[in-house]
Amino acid sequence: MNLTTTLDISAHGMSAQTTRLRVIAENIANSATTGSTPGSDPYRRKTVVFSNTLNEALGVTTVGVRQIAPDMSAFPQRFDPGNPAADANGYVKTPNVNSFVEVMDMKEAERSYSANMSAMETTRSMMSRTIDLLK
Repeated sequence: MNLTTTLDISAHGMSAQTTRLRVIAENIANSATTGSTPGSDPYRRKTVVFSNTLNEALGVTTVGVRQIAPDMSAFPQRFDPGNPAADANGYVKTPNVNSFVEVMDMKEAERSYSANMSAMETTRSMMSRTIDLLK
């Protein structure tokens, strides 16, 4: 494997983690978004599904985003009869977003992104040293 292939592999990883961070930010931003009519569903949490795909141009397997899928877990309910989305019993469906889980996912994505960035920096340094030796 050559050094430019290493850069491409890291770039694919960084791109996948960037998508993951964007989805996490969307989940956190909508963590209090309820429906607007009685009994309507609130915001549904989204998750990122990764896949390994063979990059024929590079001849290696890289990571990518296969899909952004909805989390089909149940919506928690809270008693809030004054809310426009409250059902006949006064309960409102709330988003299935757990801020603690989102923050932990964000930390994991940030660490993966940083690891790919470190690999890129090391590879670029190696390339630079190689060029200096050839002078």
